[in-house]
Amino acid sequence: MNISRTESSCPPMGDEEWPVEIAEMKAGFAGSLNVYRTMAHHPALLKAWGPLRQHIVKDSALGPVRSELVILRAAHRMGSAYEWAHHVSRARALGISDGRIREMGNAPIGEDGLIASAVDALFDNARLSSEIEQAISSSMGTQAVLDLIATVGFYSVLGYILMTFDTPIDEHIADEMAKRPI
Repeated sequence: MNISRTESSCPPMGDEEWPVEIAEMKAGFAGSLNVYRTMAHHPALLKAWGPLRQHIVKDSALGPVRSELVILRAAHRMGSAYEWAHHVSRARALGISDGRIREMGNAPIGEDGLIASAVDALFDNARLSSEIEQAISSSMGTQAVLDLIATVGFYSVLGYILMTFDTPIDEHIADEMAKRPI
């Protein structure tokens, strides 16, 4: 995974240059991470992003653990070092073991394997097979199927932004990964 090539052509915005039209977002999620500070170069996009982010990150039918596993697999598939590092940290905070996290970049088994297969199918085929869709629906529900698809799409877009602009991993996450590599 590419951690950083060079200086970004669209670096995260500092507080002093934060757009006035999204001033109210700086104190929340948008001001706390480099990915959203990069998106702040397009205030209308960041403002529109907020409600979908709330659903994907906080209100997903997948629940927090499954959601993190989906994101880790998507980060692995995209090769997004930023998303991988940030979501290793979030997964650890949820109590997911380093071994289980590591497996999301390999060949997990059981329900984690089903999640990985679903993410892989979306990357490889742009759809879930009926078998994968039915397996997820049976064990997690139809809303979880839709949220899994939406989560992969959401984090793919973030990955495209991050990798296009070489957005640097936030310092506190980089420090954590240096002290506790996966």
